[in-house]
Amino acid sequence: MEQIAKLKELIASAEADAEKFYNNGNNAAGTRLRNAMQQLKVTAQEIRTAVTDKKKS
Repeated sequence: MEQIAKLKELIASAEADAEKFYNNGNNAAGTRLRNAMQQLKVTAQEIRTAVTDKKKS
């Protein structure tokens, strides 16, 4: 469940950066957004792996 909380935090920060990038044209926010999306992908994959391992045991 701690990884789900981490996903929620990442989404919240990504949302703020997405608004800055798309609405204000802030390129640095776009870079942070891309980084957050990569972290979301990694965290989601970790959750998938953990769920699969738990199902197998």
